[in-house]
Amino acid sequence: MIHIRDLNVHYGDIPALQDISLQVAPGECLLVTGPSGCGKSTLGRVLGGLIPHAIPAQLTGQVEVAGLSLQSHSIPEIAQKVGMVFQRPASQLFHLHVEDEVAFGPRNLGLEEEEVSQRVEWALQTTGLVPLRQARPSQLSGGQKQCLAIAAALAMRPQVLVLDEPTASLDVPNTRRVIDTLTNLRAEHGVTIILIEHRLAEAAQLANRVVIMEAGRIVASGPPQDVFADRALRERLGLRRPTEEPSISWSSLIRRNGSGQPTEQPLLSFEAVSAGFNGHAVIHEIDLQLYPGEFTALVGDNGAGKSTLAMVAAGLIKPQSGRLRFLDGVRPRPGLDVALLFQDPQEQLFTDSVDEEVAFGAENYDAFDPDTHRRILQEADLLELRQRRPQVLSVGQQQRTALASCLSLRPRLLILDEPTLGQDWGHLQRLMDYLRLLNQMGTTILLISHDYKLVHHYAHRVILLKDGRIEQIGKIDHSPQLEATYETLNA
Repeated sequence: MIHIRDLNVHYGDIPALQDISLQVAPGECLLVTGPSGCGKSTLGRVLGGLIPHAIPAQLTGQVEVAGLSLQSHSIPEIAQKVGMVFQRPASQLFHLHVEDEVAFGPRNLGLEEEEVSQRVEWALQTTGLVPLRQARPSQLSGGQKQCLAIAAALAMRPQVLVLDEPTASLDVPNTRRVIDTLTNLRAEHGVTIILIEHRLAEAAQLANRVVIMEAGRIVASGPPQDVFADRALRERLGLRRPTEEPSISWSSLIRRNGSGQPTEQPLLSFEAVSAGFNGHAVIHEIDLQLYPGEFTALVGDNGAGKSTLAMVAAGLIKPQSGRLRFLDGVRPRPGLDVALLFQDPQEQLFTDSVDEEVAFGAENYDAFDPDTHRRILQEADLLELRQRRPQVLSVGQQQRTALASCLSLRPRLLILDEPTLGQDWGHLQRLMDYLRLLNQMGTTILLISHDYKLVHHYAHRVILLKDGRIEQIGKIDHSPQLEATYETLNA
């Protein structure tokens, strides 16, 4: 089904893939993983025909997918046999309604309307989007956009499906739904699946074979249980051992009334705040205090309102009702008092180099310090990339660049909205350890994540949001009854 021989890809003078040879059988599920920036997404773009037809890159070697030579066939021809789901789902969504987005591909194939409707209904049900069929894609949460991109790809009934981190922004129920869907696609339709992932627990169970990449090369290949048994390789590349995440809900993991009420003045207070978009409230009557030096996690399913709450806290959305209070009512200074790392890093990157991007805020506030600047670049593993344009980096590298630019001003409150996108565990752990050091020095951190392991490792307090309302506040339960769960979680 997929035949790759002596594949090399360069972006200008920069090598992205080197001497890749790979065979994938029909109906096989291949898991591709490796550290951030190793070339995984470039490989996915090649398989979808975007390289060399749409993305300026130099390609040599031979690539054949579903009987098509990718160098000699056009993207429209390739798209009929190869479906793609990008790391940034918003980049492939452009219709006004969810239903029309899913129908776009089948309609362009000239299918009868009845066939189009059947495919749309199946794709929406498969991804759990039936209740949102008339919603605007631009108003969906990051996880819902991810599901929509997957639904649009599924509606094309491709022979090969390439998914670049499809579960990165998904909660546990939607992650299971996606994995179950992919399992059924293989079993019932013989679809060949290329799964590019950092979250390895579910992906390793689905895959027949795993390929690990490093610096544009394949460094390991074989059955998942054999490849991931190499502890030295995992530790060198910063990969997690694929283990089951807990099958219990957040509410079961949070110990109620786990933290006493601090006596100091809150850094930021929500007082009966409701907020949303276009007159529609997404969060309702939020009463919440964030205190100096806290490391708090905000959790909940896709669409619960987590990102909306974060944007209100950062001053990007005004409350429809209620009041947001910063210290004694002073107006917070953007970047210095509150900084927000967006889910999509490209929304906040705009300069011509990583070095300039990270220095931009500090220089504009006349607060640039060369030693601090270099330390942040070092902790984000960006020193060797400091002269590169952010727009040509991998998504994981872009995420670290955006986070480094937030850190350059040492904000009093730092909000991280799903910082795991594109990150291997090694890079993520290094960054989070640095954030914990800043937290110990007084920085307040609000972490938004679906990642149990991340929350368990770093958060002092956990806030569970459900349907736009605070359902529960407490600490992660470390009782003996759940220690077995955490031993598996933290493997």
